[in-house]
Amino acid sequence: MNNIDLKGKVALVNGGSRGIGEAIARGLAGCGAQVVLSSRKQESVQEVADSIIAVGGQAVARTCHAGHLDEIEALFESIQNDFGKLDILINNAATNPFYGPAAKLPPDAFDRTIEVNLKGPYYMMSHAVPLMAKNGGGSIVNVASIAALVTMPGQAVYSMTKAGLISLGKSFAREYGQMGIRVNAILPGIVETRFAAALVEDPAIQKKLSSLPVPRAGQPEDMVGGVLYLVSDAAAYTTGTTLIMDGGITLG
Repeated sequence: MNNIDLKGKVALVNGGSRGIGEAIARGLAGCGAQVVLSSRKQESVQEVADSIIAVGGQAVARTCHAGHLDEIEALFESIQNDFGKLDILINNAATNPFYGPAAKLPPDAFDRTIEVNLKGPYYMMSHAVPLMAKNGGGSIVNVASIAALVTMPGQAVYSMTKAGLISLGKSFAREYGQMGIRVNAILPGIVETRFAAALVEDPAIQKKLSSLPVPRAGQPEDMVGGVLYLVSDAAAYTTGTTLIMDGGITLG
């Protein structure tokens, strides 16, 4: 990815303390971007920022619960004060507090899933738009999921939020494109992270993975190249689209 130059760009990665978000943050920093990592826990996101700095990258850590509007507002105020602009937003933070039959989802789990997976990205993008527009534009990448496209037993509301996130991104792409703002999404398949540990360890899922065209679970690092393309000038004519990164699982 050395041919992608993001020097001078400011990038916000929410949910950047581990897994896919951490890998994306490292990839952005490796291409020269100033990365702002946010997560609910300052200690964990600070560790990632420190490790990026240790290898010559630029990173700062900020505490922000992706479902709390007051914390989102404070995060963007700090970005405005510290950098005066935002060029890249990666909406990665997500939750899936319930895994089970669709008809048995507790109301509080429903609300938490909506809060973090849909409401949070909406307000992240809403705050990013004016900050990007005044600097001539920017790029937003939403981390959705193949669960938006295919039936995933036990994940009805999670799947709904990821489908909604794709739709939301398309709306932002349409409405704010002429301000120079591009909005796209990546759709990871089954990626080996702590978030998806129970899924990856399921014997039935392991059997499914072994039959894929790329016969393994994805790794967080597998998601980085697609994101770097989408935020770079190489994707200047790409907006409102989805990039499926699933090893071929959606091929059937």
